[in-house]
Amino acid sequence: MAKSRFQLVGSLLRPADLREYKTLIEKRDDIVYPFYDAFDGYQETETANIKKVIAEEKANGIDVLTDGEYSKSLWHLDFIWGFKGIERYIADHGYTFKDHDGGHFETRKDIGIRITEPLSGKNHHFLDIYKLVKEEAGDTDTKLTIWGPAHAYTELAIFDGLADEGQVYQTNEDLKTGVINAYKEFLAEYKEAGGEIIQFDDCLWELFDENNSGGFFAQGNAALADLADEFIAVNNEVADFGHELGLKVWTHNCRGNYESRSAGEGTYEAIATKFLQNQHYNRFFLEWDSEVAGDLKALESLKDTDAEVVLGLLSSKTTDLDDEERVLQLLEEASQILPKDRLYLSHQCGFASCDSGNELSIPQQWAKIKQGQDIATQFWG
Repeated sequence: MAKSRFQLVGSLLRPADLREYKTLIEKRDDIVYPFYDAFDGYQETETANIKKVIAEEKANGIDVLTDGEYSKSLWHLDFIWGFKGIERYIADHGYTFKDHDGGHFETRKDIGIRITEPLSGKNHHFLDIYKLVKEEAGDTDTKLTIWGPAHAYTELAIFDGLADEGQVYQTNEDLKTGVINAYKEFLAEYKEAGGEIIQFDDCLWELFDENNSGGFFAQGNAALADLADEFIAVNNEVADFGHELGLKVWTHNCRGNYESRSAGEGTYEAIATKFLQNQHYNRFFLEWDSEVAGDLKALESLKDTDAEVVLGLLSSKTTDLDDEERVLQLLEEASQILPKDRLYLSHQCGFASCDSGNELSIPQQWAKIKQGQDIATQFWG
């Protein structure tokens, strides 16, 4: 059967019974990941809903299946919570996002991380989840979506400052080595569990655009280029290891997706050489649902590579269907830069990067997916 040119980024809206448990989780930091022992019925509810959503994905023509990310509370932190050596706590603030009116919006606050011992990615709970997905998928392809290693390192080292005298890792170099090794341990066991596709999710690339007014880094920072090189080197070391194992290594980049809100700006044009051309991924999921991302000519940086590109021209944040004419026009423009058979279509991000999900209903979500599939059929045939 021919593969669909429409791709699911990863996450789907959680049903109400699962969201209730996730809401309880974010209020407590006295519990240990994966939190099942703390709540009666939680694991059974999660498992039942994962089985159901996989069946729904198959019934709706999705040909690379995920667990809908139903096993996660947050798109990234659940993965690192599963590392040996990580302690989670409720911080005094959440992540900052831009509200619909342009004002300040803050996410849930259980984002605090402590490192208590050398990190290890062995015996990770995500492998249990993946084995369930694999079993339910049958002959259909599957993928696992996890936090990109350079983003994880940057948040732990640069934002949280978890390397210092007296701590487990006394320097950023030591912390970097620890993070990379933990990722490699995880990937080796993922491959042993039957994994074939790993997708690293990453939200920081555009922050290296020095003209990005919404960036977390100071504009004009003289060290920005060096930090970008370090960032890419971390991702490439882990990606190269995945390739050595025989995995397909994909990445998804976006500007934040929390309850239909965004976090960052910046264009792909400003970072294309470093972050597109120089990163060793088989497939890039890129966010192009608005003008913020800049011109499609950034794709020219991938001309001399074999990488595939999934164009996130659709929006997972809105209730309305997308402008079909706009999407088809941009697909045509992209096909003048890269061969049509290296392109795919998707929404810019999943529908529920975090458990609360975007501001639309489950029926609206599937209607938007159906529209994406129809547009892909119209364009590719």
